[in-house]
Amino acid sequence: MRKYGWKGLKNLILRNPAVVDQDPHLDSGDENAERGNWSNKRDYILSMIGYAVGLGNIWRFPYLAYKNGGGAFLIPYFTMLVVTGIPLFFLESAFGQFCSQGPINVWRAVPILQGVGIGMVMVTLIVSIYYNVIIAYSLYYMFASMQFPLPWSSCPNRTDTNCSDKPIVYCNMSGVFTANWTQQNNTCNSSDIITMAVQSPSEYYWDNVALQRSSDLGETGPVVWHLALCLLLSSILVAAALIRGIKSSGKVVYFTATFPYAVILILLIRGVTLEGAKDGIEFYIGTQSNLTKLTEAQVWKDAATQTFYSLSIGWGGLMTLASYNNFHNNVFKDSFVVTLTNAGTSVFAGFAIFSILGHMAHIYKIPVEEVVKEGFGLAFIAYPGALSKLPISPLWSILFFFMLLTVGLDSQFAGIEVLSTCLLDAFPKAFKSKRALLTITTCSVLYLLGLPCVTRAGIYWVTLIDQFVASWVLLFLVLLEIVGISYIYGGNRFIKDIEMMVGKKSFGFWLWWRACWFFISPCIILVILGWSVVTFAPPTYGNVEYPSWGLALGWCMVVFVLIWIPAVAVYKLIKANGNPWMRLKSLCSPSEGWHPYLDIHRGERYSKERCFRKKSEKNHPEVNVISSSWL
Repeated sequence: MRKYGWKGLKNLILRNPAVVDQDPHLDSGDENAERGNWSNKRDYILSMIGYAVGLGNIWRFPYLAYKNGGGAFLIPYFTMLVVTGIPLFFLESAFGQFCSQGPINVWRAVPILQGVGIGMVMVTLIVSIYYNVIIAYSLYYMFASMQFPLPWSSCPNRTDTNCSDKPIVYCNMSGVFTANWTQQNNTCNSSDIITMAVQSPSEYYWDNVALQRSSDLGETGPVVWHLALCLLLSSILVAAALIRGIKSSGKVVYFTATFPYAVILILLIRGVTLEGAKDGIEFYIGTQSNLTKLTEAQVWKDAATQTFYSLSIGWGGLMTLASYNNFHNNVFKDSFVVTLTNAGTSVFAGFAIFSILGHMAHIYKIPVEEVVKEGFGLAFIAYPGALSKLPISPLWSILFFFMLLTVGLDSQFAGIEVLSTCLLDAFPKAFKSKRALLTITTCSVLYLLGLPCVTRAGIYWVTLIDQFVASWVLLFLVLLEIVGISYIYGGNRFIKDIEMMVGKKSFGFWLWWRACWFFISPCIILVILGWSVVTFAPPTYGNVEYPSWGLALGWCMVVFVLIWIPAVAVYKLIKANGNPWMRLKSLCSPSEGWHPYLDIHRGERYSKERCFRKKSEKNHPEVNVISSSWL
């Protein structure tokens, strides 16, 4: 901590020694005694890595790489990381750290866009509901793995013709469909061969045992109690880790953020020793790489989308976690560490995934592309099915699902912290002394809201939320965010704010960041947003289509997130003083509450200079506040 930070803290204690007893943060030496800070830099870095590295790094990136040209996909992926991922990650982290506030209060910088912050919190609230359910799935499979053989290693009912280790092939012989015709020394014309669609044992287990899935969204059915209990356990784990806010979660992440790397390494070492592993890796990122894919626009769109979502930009979590940093923390360096670690994890995990999928394809004597899936299909069907073919399969399965559990918990920690921080910032007197109660209440509410997602139609609800809320809606929020900061608040002003934290930098240093924040990143986001809206198709789960009322609910969730933007803007315009144009100008300039949280960090720009500017505005009301914040 900087010496004037300690000085300010010392003066506070000397003026009022009783505050030490009232606020435990003072005893811990926090720079910001009122809100608290991370105990040390490692807590923050591991929390950010745990938040950014999510399930998408494990179950989506490897599939996208395979689908979009293998190793060639790394070219657009890392290009998009440089021009959109790192700049936006740096922007959000610096924004939160500067004022030490959550995603709603940071918009004191541009009051008319405070609805964007509320929209981010609403996205986090809704996504936290189904993310909790995915953690419950991981818990259930981890417990189910504690038996030999694994319950999805074979079909539970051999008379059920819909479940089979291999496709069932029939031959139409004189109008009679005959199975196993090769065993009868008969031949069959290719035109007479009919392959019956069957479920693999792991797919059968997922649908009929784990989920007890109904036929569609309208057939809700009862709560699946083993999932409800796992959901309860998930909520308890999250509440326990966050019972003291960042002080407790910052210690839990020492395990949850590092353990997945140990498991991925173990699975990779085991995977590459298996027969067929080389074929799987070749399809992932080896000689099967197709450089001609780089000429397809869809590949670049997938790369940008994956970069954007995997870094958790636009959820509010980056601002929240950064808001607990010391004011002079080097947020620039941290952004590079976290983003590059996140990208490396995606590539690293792909080797572990595809080596074992290659072995599965070798066993079944089918092409690798026929066993490759993404999302739930990879995590709970394809990969568990592949693990069941290994010796000591319960061990590998337990490790894999425990890894999914820890990856999910890290992201959920940040989601709950976003909700709690916004409430604490809004009502500090009411909730500051009741942090534990606030965390328990938040987790309890999310548990109750998650119960519909663990009914027999639960997977349809999870998919609906994922497709409507965690999609192009985030792109829209981030587009408004970067426009608000760069063009309304002012890119030069924001750079000066950052320099107050990390020190003076040269003009050449900021040239690249200006180019990204003012032009490159907004243009890329705008293109992807437009493309996503134009190509949007109603979601499905497998071959199951959603009813019209289900799609209507999905659009209602979108409206629930975005309605805050115009609603808050209109409300603030009504409450402001002056004619319409003066009201707009005042709401497009920082409010009096926008400044570094502690007086000792405000310096000249947010003390004397600001007072002088305020007086000038009173004497010369015709000054154009909006234009003065542009380049």
